[in-house]
Amino acid sequence: MINKELLSDLLSIAVSTGGDFAEVFAEREHITRVNYVSGKVESIRDQVISGVGIRVFCGTKTYYASTSDTSREGLLSCAAAVAGAAGEGNGKRCISLTPDVVVNRQQIKHYPDDVPTKEKADILRAACGAASAIDEKIVQVEGSYLDTDRSILVANTEGLCREDRKIRTRLAVSAVASDGSENQSGFFGPGGGVGVEFFDTVTPKYIGERAAKQALTNLGAVYCPAGTMTVAIENGFGGVIFHEACGHSLEATSVGIGASQMAGKLGQQIANPKVTAIDDGTIVGGWGSFNIDDEGTPSTRNVLIENGVLKSYMIDRLGSRRMGMPMTGAGRRENYTYEPTSRMTNTFIANGPDKNEDIIASMEYGLYAKEMGGGSVNPLTGEFNFSVKEGYIVRNGKICEAVRGAALIGTGAEILQDIDMVGQNLATGQGMCGSASGSVPTDVGQPLIRVKKITVGGR
Repeated sequence: MINKELLSDLLSIAVSTGGDFAEVFAEREHITRVNYVSGKVESIRDQVISGVGIRVFCGTKTYYASTSDTSREGLLSCAAAVAGAAGEGNGKRCISLTPDVVVNRQQIKHYPDDVPTKEKADILRAACGAASAIDEKIVQVEGSYLDTDRSILVANTEGLCREDRKIRTRLAVSAVASDGSENQSGFFGPGGGVGVEFFDTVTPKYIGERAAKQALTNLGAVYCPAGTMTVAIENGFGGVIFHEACGHSLEATSVGIGASQMAGKLGQQIANPKVTAIDDGTIVGGWGSFNIDDEGTPSTRNVLIENGVLKSYMIDRLGSRRMGMPMTGAGRRENYTYEPTSRMTNTFIANGPDKNEDIIASMEYGLYAKEMGGGSVNPLTGEFNFSVKEGYIVRNGKICEAVRGAALIGTGAEILQDIDMVGQNLATGQGMCGSASGSVPTDVGQPLIRVKKITVGGR
């Protein structure tokens, strides 16, 4: 995207006023979105994001500038601007770059640009049509198809020069069921770090029907009772509770400045011994996977918690400076307009020792959270609040009536200790995670787990 000579010039200018490190990040991303509303494809949008960001470090202070003008003059001006923000002077030095071949873990069969837009729209129509057809009580269906083809280049004053390309595909359907007096919704939105072949294994029909069935279940559900109870949280997107309640507290963005409940706890027992949690950006086909992060560091399989003991954090370059610890391939950003920060990739609780049927059978009374929704968390205190999109009461070891309006309330530190059973059906769910460096694709996951006690909000 930028030749080596120009990259060297940009880096030399960027550190000319006293910076001790500089980095150039170049990006070109092609995004296709198809939206379905009210029984028809409403819009088809092709978008190209292209630009460059330049960052300078002075110790743990950072200076950042970005531009969509990728001409030589535009890039030189951007480098001069960030250098001027960092200090004064003219101490240019020669920067020698060594281009490096990146190991590619992607296995793409059908690249998005090779598939006609009509075929993508047909995939979306099939999913939404399946949702509408499942029951006459389904009164509204909306859907979206997304694919992205993102190429990046990273070069820095340490001589690093790496390029990478990442493909992602996703389909999401939301459905509304009505009995004439009230409405309830359902949603399903799987995706992967693969091409359009994703729909050979996860069919559009299945996606649409799953969203509609959840809406119908919620329409017939009673309100969840409130109180402290035992809760079983199902696999897949159930892992969002670890992502939010604990994962953000393990990112260097908060740990490195002491604004995390997990700061200073390496080597300590912070969770039940049955809990092992991993952030793994190397998973082939993972929604949150990549070959190198947005700082050029290779992705890693990073064991965060092992048998309940805190083993590692997720660390970007700035976090590495602050904490004196190695980078883990966690530097991510939405696009070139953002400065990177430490972020999760594919984060999950690993399979445990308990049989899934034993988890439900062990519950005299409690809540089975089959599908989790969104929530919020304070990384400093770990306090969280999550909605349950689909839930059921458990009585005497049996899953009984569906309930709605449930929320799980607690703190990350407490829930880690209170997870006392971990099953063996690990699966992941896909989402977008927002933070200081924008919105990035992340996988969450876990097997079925049991939390012995947690506050359940309801009626």
